[in-house]
Amino acid sequence: MPIKKVKPTTNARRGMSFQDFSDITAKRSVKKLTVIRKQWAGRNSQGRITVRHKGGGAKRYVRLMDWHRNKFDIPGKVATIEYDPNRGPRIALINYADGEKRYIIASVDMKVGDMVLSSKKLIAIKTGNAMPLEFIPAGMPVHNVELAPGAGAKLARGAGNALFVMGVEKKFAQVKMPSGEIRLIPKDAMCTVGQVGNIDLRHVSIGKAGRSRRMGIRPTVRGTAMNPVDHPHGGGEGNQPIGLKHPKTKWGKNAYGVRTRQKTKASSKLIISRRKTKKK
Repeated sequence: MPIKKVKPTTNARRGMSFQDFSDITAKRSVKKLTVIRKQWAGRNSQGRITVRHKGGGAKRYVRLMDWHRNKFDIPGKVATIEYDPNRGPRIALINYADGEKRYIIASVDMKVGDMVLSSKKLIAIKTGNAMPLEFIPAGMPVHNVELAPGAGAKLARGAGNALFVMGVEKKFAQVKMPSGEIRLIPKDAMCTVGQVGNIDLRHVSIGKAGRSRRMGIRPTVRGTAMNPVDHPHGGGEGNQPIGLKHPKTKWGKNAYGVRTRQKTKASSKLIISRRKTKKK
């Protein structure tokens, strides 16, 4: 996906860039596969804000995605490539031979007319095909990977993401994450061959605050710009350093590089090599 830049007619548009939507083949989504998106804006089930700086934004509709790929041994044809406002990659509408329609994540180089297939057995190693991890050759990129068989895809769903199968041993497949972490995943967990499309999304520059607000992102104030009563980094005359042994959160907890994973987490035994963290 190429990135479009605009003329700097105003200061706000200087450096701003947009996605090129030339790969989109349909303007409207399938009505039966679309529901209204409720506004939670970073709040939990009690209505309390658990994630700050979220709220507002343009009205959106959620596309019902097929994360399970459980239409086994029924061929499907890519009918359209569509834009989804709720995620980075494009989505593909699949028309199956039995008449059912489903949305899946569009892989790199997926186009209208391509045939895709999902199976519990070994099938052609082709972009868009889904099968268990045990049938994927070593070094092959995959996405939409399940953590548990039948639970639906949880890993590698963002634009440009891909996991790499390192090998299969006994009941597990060794999979390398984009962070460098290597973990064990049950070999009968489903995955999709190929890399998630829309790779160039990370090069898009938002450019101005108003565009960020329409995306549902509220303003974020730096701690160093606050008063001491409001943040551990606050105070000072002008541009002052943090002045603490470790950078802190708004509530005084250590930030930047602190490991928050629980030591007693059940999946810890499935992690062979932890991800590499940058030292601050």
